[in-house]
Amino acid sequence: MGIVVLTMKASVIEMFLVLLVTGIHSNKEMTKKIKRPKFTVPQINCDVRAGKIINPEFIVKCPAGCQDPRYHVYGTDVYASYSSVCGAAVHSGVLDNSGGKILVRKVAGQSGYKGSYSNGVQSLSLPRWRESFVVSGETTKAYQSPSAPGTTAQPVPLMQVLGTAAAEGTHTTLSKPPPSAGSTTSSLRPQPVGQRSQELGEPELWKPGSVLLDAGFVPKKELSTQSLEPVSQGDPSCKVDLSFLIDGSASIGKRRFRIQKQFLADVAQALDIGPAGPLMGVVQYGDNPVTQFNLKTHMNSRDLKTAIEKITQRGGLSNVGRAISFVTQKFFSKSNGNRGGAPNVAVVMVDGWPTDKVEEASRFARESGINIFFITMEGASENEKQYVLEPNFANKAVCRTNGFYSLNVQNWFSLRKTVQPLVKRVCDTDRLACSKTCLNSADIGFIIDGSSSVGTGNFRTVLQFVANLSKEFEISDTDTRIGAVQYTYEQRLEFGFHMYSTKPDVLNAIKRVGYWSGGTSTGAAINYALEQLFKKSKPNKRKLMILITDGRSYDDVRIPAMVAHHKGVIIYAIGVAWAAQDELEVIATHPARDHAFFVDEFDNLYKAVPKVIQNICTEFNSQPRN
Repeated sequence: MGIVVLTMKASVIEMFLVLLVTGIHSNKEMTKKIKRPKFTVPQINCDVRAGKIINPEFIVKCPAGCQDPRYHVYGTDVYASYSSVCGAAVHSGVLDNSGGKILVRKVAGQSGYKGSYSNGVQSLSLPRWRESFVVSGETTKAYQSPSAPGTTAQPVPLMQVLGTAAAEGTHTTLSKPPPSAGSTTSSLRPQPVGQRSQELGEPELWKPGSVLLDAGFVPKKELSTQSLEPVSQGDPSCKVDLSFLIDGSASIGKRRFRIQKQFLADVAQALDIGPAGPLMGVVQYGDNPVTQFNLKTHMNSRDLKTAIEKITQRGGLSNVGRAISFVTQKFFSKSNGNRGGAPNVAVVMVDGWPTDKVEEASRFARESGINIFFITMEGASENEKQYVLEPNFANKAVCRTNGFYSLNVQNWFSLRKTVQPLVKRVCDTDRLACSKTCLNSADIGFIIDGSSSVGTGNFRTVLQFVANLSKEFEISDTDTRIGAVQYTYEQRLEFGFHMYSTKPDVLNAIKRVGYWSGGTSTGAAINYALEQLFKKSKPNKRKLMILITDGRSYDDVRIPAMVAHHKGVIIYAIGVAWAAQDELEVIATHPARDHAFFVDEFDNLYKAVPKVIQNICTEFNSQPRN
């Protein structure tokens, strides 16, 4: 019996050992089968922005050449997610221009980003952005995997999740790890290696080109609503402040009003609205104009199109002139988002013809630096022209009557064809002739010394100097205007601002000025010019007095010059030969070094022309434009 028991025990022990050995062998085989996939760090292009990558933390490889200034970077150390990822890495010093691997962590948006020059990259300033990121070269930890299931994991590399997402083929956003992975809101944790591959059958390796950006990888309907799509900053090649005056009168009808709104939406889309590009507001007119939204209300095309869709028709008459006056006086203001340095453009849409006059209102708008475009739909027929209050109203209103500022549409259904022609013209800032510049926005009065010491020959040289300066300006009744006073002991108005409205007429008038001869009372001449010339200057014009003299004045110049400065007249004092430098500096606007000039003889006067023009324009460009 005892032998039998011992034999049975031996058999049980033998079976246990066999099972144990078999289990160990099977475990080894399983371990061999479950191999960790070898992942490759994905390479991105230099122009990829951080906001386009949804991961809160990821590793990528940057190519060489990302130091190029076309890859914009915003901020220093902490960068707005609108920045180039690789450009920021070079700026921060993590990479040089040869490229390499980087670790990127998303952080909260900042209230402001300060630009700086570092490592060959000039970063830009930005007022605020919704999301930021920081860059480091510490990518080693991101590759560490837990030694066993359940171990706390390190931050997930971008390519690991890319591989699993590509295998599932579902979404561009990264899947969140389960609670057992110990995930937090600040960083992602990887699944234990091999777990996903068991579910899928076999692991999928990341393939080049599979970088999961929040656009361009999966169908639009599958994109995550949580993705941070950066809003466009606008087209910088079309930086204009644009007002649309839309027809809301009763005569237009509901159907045509809807077509008009669709046209606005199409223009907004084509313009690429943004703070660095064009801004757009809308004024609807009927009996009275009303601002639907101003320049700073909507800062991108998407929001602008949504706002346009919500506009409702007001009805009433078609008072276009009143609407243009409203835009000139109230719309293009700093409080409404007018940027000053951007050209002001008003596009007026008219169904049929206006019920009030537009000429005077448009003239004031042009003189205020507003480029007026007219789009007219279904103009008056021959039988209807008798009802038009102001014939040829469009030509009386637009910035120039050269066809560039007028678009005539035969019927409302053809309106959509004018989207691209209008956008092209509005964005052609070099041809926006009514924008205020240093050469088209002044009333310039020449105060010419005709005393005996000048002499007939030198006086003709002075007149040539006056003509040479005048040639540099754009002269018309709405642009720069020229006037002239000659003085000795007495004063004479040679011609006023209103007398000549073309450049040839002004130049001919200068030639006809006759030499007077006499003493030198410069102070009295300044007072005379203020009363007889500048008192009739238009309120929206810069007032420039250019005084030319060859000697010291017999009367006081200090008080008259102070009065002129107080009235906003900018004085440029040009002395020749025996002129007194100290007197020139008293007469000239402060600082005297920019407004007082001296030449040793009359034949050298021509040399001062470029410097005078340069200083006039420098001063103009340093001041608010509107």
